[in-house]
Order: sequence, then structure tokens, then C-alpha cells
Amino acid sequence: MSKTHNEYDAIVVGSGISGGWAAKELTEKGLRVLMLERGKNIEHIKDYVNASKDPWDFAHRGRPTLAMEEAYPVLKRDYVLNEKNLDWWASDQDSPYTEVKRFDWFRGYHVGGRSLLWGRQSYRLGPLDFEANAKEGVAVDWPVRYEEIAPWYDYVERFAGIAGSKEGMEQLPDGEFQPAMPLNCVEEWAAGKLSASSLGSTRRIIPGRNANLTQALPGRAPCQYRNKCWLGCPYGAYFSTQSSTLPAAMATGRLTLQPYSIVSELIYDRNTRKATGVRVTDALSMETREFKARIIFVCASTLNSTWLLMRSARDEWEGGLGSSSGELGHNLMDHHFRLGASGNIDGFTDKTTYGRRPTGFYIPRFQNIGADKRDFLRGFGYQGGAGRDGWSRAVAELGVGGKFKDAMSRPGGWSIGATAFGEMLPYHENRVWLDEERLDKWGMPVLAIDCEMKENEQLMRKAMMDDMAEILEAAGARNVHTWDSGYWPGMGIHEMGTARMGRDPATSVLNEWNQVWDAKNVFVTDGSFMTSNACQNPSLTYMAFTARAADYAVEELKRRNL
Repeated sequence: MSKTHNEYDAIVVGSGISGGWAAKELTEKGLRVLMLERGKNIEHIKDYVNASKDPWDFAHRGRPTLAMEEAYPVLKRDYVLNEKNLDWWASDQDSPYTEVKRFDWFRGYHVGGRSLLWGRQSYRLGPLDFEANAKEGVAVDWPVRYEEIAPWYDYVERFAGIAGSKEGMEQLPDGEFQPAMPLNCVEEWAAGKLSASSLGSTRRIIPGRNANLTQALPGRAPCQYRNKCWLGCPYGAYFSTQSSTLPAAMATGRLTLQPYSIVSELIYDRNTRKATGVRVTDALSMETREFKARIIFVCASTLNSTWLLMRSARDEWEGGLGSSSGELGHNLMDHHFRLGASGNIDGFTDKTTYGRRPTGFYIPRFQNIGADKRDFLRGFGYQGGAGRDGWSRAVAELGVGGKFKDAMSRPGGWSIGATAFGEMLPYHENRVWLDEERLDKWGMPVLAIDCEMKENEQLMRKAMMDDMAEILEAAGARNVHTWDSGYWPGMGIHEMGTARMGRDPATSVLNEWNQVWDAKNVFVTDGSFMTSNACQNPSLTYMAFTARAADYAVEELKRRNL
């Protein structure tokens, strides 16, 4: 097939975790691919301008200024507003949205997207998660089972480099791991105490599974324990588009990367029931261009992908491409968290930690499994750690003098704690839609978001605190106390749903291969496809489903089915 300057075999919309994987898989299978990113380019190493700076190298020690808080009213709600990587977060002023109920939408509009910003916790969903909807009569059934996706988890784990330990737990399947980052001395001691307690048969402290290398991979070095991951890793130690999938795609010679390209519409042909290409607005010049392709992978992140579908094929469906079921934009989910428990551990004053480990411990879900029955559905896991208190423990006392300084130069006592991450059910009424009366910087309608926790999540949240306190007491902690810092949807930065997979085009947007039912050459493989969200961090699942969908798409092209 001959190509002109605007014709490709495939177009990938978005360059984050899913988009990077789509570009890698499609180019390596021989396709000529155009990757479109709405934001600026960030080149690996060269553009990590703050990666080697120390806190005192920043004018405000990394903290937000009053001017920043005024310019970023959404970002200032949480830790994401800071001096160190502000330009890696989308502008609240340029890209507003409408909150029917409070929703904290933290986005990254640049090449690599949030693959440069994510927490890198990497867990598989298991058989329990893929079967839960069907067994409990919630929403719709997943169109796949764990056994079907397990080989793809294997595949992406080996390439991404996931550090973890083999634990043999059905609710948290093992993977193809690099050596785990070990528990520190207090975490290991607490894990042993918990294991020997009456809770030990169901509750376990294990090393966190994370996408930071403990062994080198081609072009990537092991983690340096610097605690500067979100400034970009010059060593390529953590998985990102820039360190991993983009170099692989570029090495084929078949990828064209085009930043500052806002895809405003998928061009749909009602006669063939396929998309023929995309319409793009240049983010700098405002000029409009069209590009053609045989297949399109929509990987713009959950809410932006749904926004794009809603803006496409509206002469055929009022609600946009994929809306024929009435489910496009619905079933929005996030992980609710920001609560847990902590306590003190006596002893170990002759021990300390080495470096700044990018993960801690994990306690896999144990609720509503076997004999454990609760008054809510699903469950939660914990992410936490133990460490020695530092100089900041004495700030409240406002001490002065040499003895004070000497005392603060020595570590304090050990504390241990964890925050819970809970599953949110897929409620139809938690949804997004186009707000045609409000426009962004480029004159396009923004999203309106209406999402909230409901009774199931509220019931779960009390248990999320109480269970952790019980675990810590069994693990030998004292002065145990629970805490809840408050949560609003979006704060987990794990938005999912709104274009769910399913078995029936009457009740879902996508089929089992991530294809839009209404346009078989359009694939959606970011978090929008999730039929439920489990309680595990979701990015590894996006990677696996993207690789699987790309493999299927290429085979369908070969069979001339697309």
C-alpha cells in the first residue's frame, strides 16, 4: 500500500503508558505508525532538567508559591502542585473542566504523559477480580478471564522490569519478576510477628511490587535509590514511555512522533463502519490537519479518550462513537484511599535504612475471601512502610542551640504504617459528558464530571482503618492510631471506566479485544476500558491489554478483516 505524507498503517492517540505500548507493539510487528501527543515533547535524559537538583537548588525548596496556587486551583488540592515538575502537569486554566461534584483531575499533557509521574506500583488483577461482577450481579461481566490475560502480563512484566517476590496468593497472582526490593529490618520483623499471630493465615506483609529495576535491562540501569523518580530518571531505572517503549518503537524506523497535536475527532465512515483517520488541531498554530490510517489506537487516558469518542461520529450517534449502548461516559471509577493506621516500633536503634527505596511493603486484599465476610462488596489492599523519624519530629518544639542540633542529627525512633487503597464499584450514574457551554484554550468543549463514593465505599472505609490498626497491633506496634485525611474521587489518579469492555454491544462500548463495537478498527486500551477496577494499581493491566489488542489488530489486518 503506497503512503502519502498523511497516511499511515496505524495512528496512536496519546503517548503515556498505553500509547507507548501500542506504538512499540505495532511498529515491531511491521506497521508504519503515527503517534499523536497533545502536549510538548520531553526527550529522555536531556529534558529531565531537575533530575539532579537538590532541594536547596530550588528557589522555594520545591514548595508551591501563592502565585502557583492561584494559577492551579485544582492541583493545589494535593501534593501534585510543586515547584519541581510543575510543567509536567496540565494547566488548570488552559484545560478546565466542569465539576458537578468535586473531582480532582490531575493530568500530564506531554510526551510520556503520566508514565513519567506514576507511583510505579505494579500488580496483576487475579481470577477473583475478573469474575466478581458476574458472581455478584454488579454492572456487566468482564469479557475475559485471568487465564486469557496471564500470558500478556508475563510479556509486559519481562519488558517493563517489575521487581517483586513470589508469594503464591490467588488474590494477587505472581508474575515474571526481577528480584524484589527487600523489606527493611523493621518491616521484616513486623511481617514475622504478623505471620506468627492469629491473623497470619490471611494477612501478609510482602515487598511492594514496583516498576523500578533491580537488575539492568538493555539501555536501562538499576534503581539508584535517589527518591527523584517524578523528576525523570536519567538512568532509565523506572519504566516510562521515554525509557522503554518509545526507544523500542523508534528503533524500528517506523514510528513518527508528533507532539503539540490535539486529536479533536475520529473521522468515521458510516458505509464501512470504520474510522478512516483523525482530525488534529495544532496546539501552537491552531491549524487543522487530517491523517489517515487503517487502525486507530485511542490511548489518551481515560477521560480524554472518552471525550474524543464523544466528539466523533455525532452525525451517526448523538452521544458520539461508541455510544450506541448508552454506556459511553458512564461507570467512572477511581481508587479511594488517604486513610489507614500507624504506630511505633520499639528497639532497632542500632539500625537504619540505606538510600531512598522507591517502594515499601504491600498487604494484599484479604476481605470477602474464604471465611472473611463483610457488610460491603470487594475489598482493599495496603501500601506502607517503616522508617526512623528524622529532624522534622522536633519542629513543633522550636528548639535552639548546639545540643538541639546534635540531637536532631541523629535518627529518632521507628514508626510503621500504611494507607489503604479500596475498590470503587462501577456505578452507572458516575459519569462524564461534554459541557458544550464551556470551552478550553483551543475553543473545544470541556468535560463535565459527576462522580461520588456511595454506601459500599463508605462502609469499606471504616474497615480500611480498623483492619490496619489490628494488623499493626498483631505485628508488634504500640501507640497505634488510625487516620483519615479525606478523599474525593480523582485523587487516586487512577480514573477508570467510561468506555467499558463487555460481552454484549447493548451494554458495553468495547468488545473483548478492546475494539469499539461500532467501529471495528478503533481500539481503546487505556483505563477507560476497565469493567471494574479491583483494588490493585491498574497500570500493569493497561500494558497487558494494550499488547494483547495490538497483537490481535495486526492479525486481523493480515486476514483483511480490518
